[in-house]
Amino acid sequence: MPLTQLDPQTALLVVDLQEGLRQMPFVHPLADVLTCNGALLAAFRERGLPVVLINVVGSAPGRTEEPPRIREIPPNFATLMSELDVRPSDILITKRTWGAFTHTELESALRERGVTQVVVTGVATGTGVDATARQAYEAGFNVTLALDAITDRREFAHEYSVQHVFPRLGETGTTAEVLALLAKGEVKA
Repeated sequence: MPLTQLDPQTALLVVDLQEGLRQMPFVHPLADVLTCNGALLAAFRERGLPVVLINVVGSAPGRTEEPPRIREIPPNFATLMSELDVRPSDILITKRTWGAFTHTELESALRERGVTQVVVTGVATGTGVDATARQAYEAGFNVTLALDAITDRREFAHEYSVQHVFPRLGETGTTAEVLALLAKGEVKA
């Protein structure tokens, strides 16, 4: 189903596109995901809409059956990928859980700017993107996911979120559909 609209004050949330994940094998080529994110970043910045760049530096405490994949964070692991071209106007959020709203200033930063909708992109579909989209929905934001601007290491996790979770959280579409709504002038800062 195509996207229906973007609210006048929509923010772009780019999840975990950071150097420590660059060499991981993803279901979709990371270069393609970065290209889509680059187009979205340019369009949001051009219109003065909020851009949020999110990185992860750890994991939530607690006992799990599966041990952490990374025991120690290597140097530069959390450095945002250069393709994101970080700007002074960007909102930078560092998280320690899957979702970007838990124990961060993200919600208050969005509320201060009058944001009512978020477009979520990044990696990994079934963890950071999914958790952030769920939290945005639970916080009352309208949620859009640009499906060609996200990927995961695990195809089953990517497909499950895309087919079964995201349609229940908001609307899904492509980068081109988001850009078309922006170009129509339907969204202005």
